[in-house]
Amino acid sequence: MSLKNKIIADMTAAMKAKNTARTSTLRMVKAAIMHREKEGAGELSDDDVLKLLRSQLKQRRDSVEHYQKANRADLAEKETAEIAIIESYLPQAASAEEIEEAVKAAVAETGASSMKDMGAVMKAVMAKLAGKNADGRMVSETVKQQLSAAGA
Repeated sequence: MSLKNKIIADMTAAMKAKNTARTSTLRMVKAAIMHREKEGAGELSDDDVLKLLRSQLKQRRDSVEHYQKANRADLAEKETAEIAIIESYLPQAASAEEIEEAVKAAVAETGASSMKDMGAVMKAVMAKLAGKNADGRMVSETVKQQLSAAGA
């Protein structure tokens, strides 16, 4: 069963179970998938669906940050619940240790010595962590730490 079909089947099950939060989140995800398919005029592969889910996660994390700054805990909580539901469809996230190891290896490979080399290092790290659902923000912060330590 494709990831798209699994999401649709889980949405139907959530509707039958009257789980409104899960139903709502999966409806939004399904709508995003359908929209992307109409834009590209074709069926999305599982990899494409994973990319879409990651972008949905990023949007929600940004929303949580904004809601917390605006003292809207109720909305931040709703977005956090949606994040948990979407994450359940992604492969297990890369741990901080895995990210750090990949960054060290990428810095060594690219010969990076300053913040000017951040783009090359990020590209190498993300290639190493492909399929591991690495949080781009965490990777970026780790790369910055490594490069500022190397440049110091």
